[in-house]
Amino acid sequence: MYRVSEGVRSTHGQDGAIVLDIGQGQMFNLNLVGSRILELLKGGSAQPEIVDQIVLEFGVSRDRAENDAKEFLQTLEKLHLVESTNQG
Repeated sequence: MYRVSEGVRSTHGQDGAIVLDIGQGQMFNLNLVGSRILELLKGGSAQPEIVDQIVLEFGVSRDRAENDAKEFLQTLEKLHLVESTNQG
């Protein structure tokens, strides 16, 4: 499971999101799907719940939603925008 890092702030609109990493002084643009994933993470959703919502809201296949969500979350983690909360 992932959570949004402490120093990350975001604003969401109809076209996506702007994300600011205060600690690194970097800004990122997210498309609408990326924005929704970040919102779901902030709300405490786990990856399977996020995939369910992406399938429902954007009408993509489960396989595509799973692959894209996994890749996107890994990228966010590499950029230190999210942290893994997995123990062990």
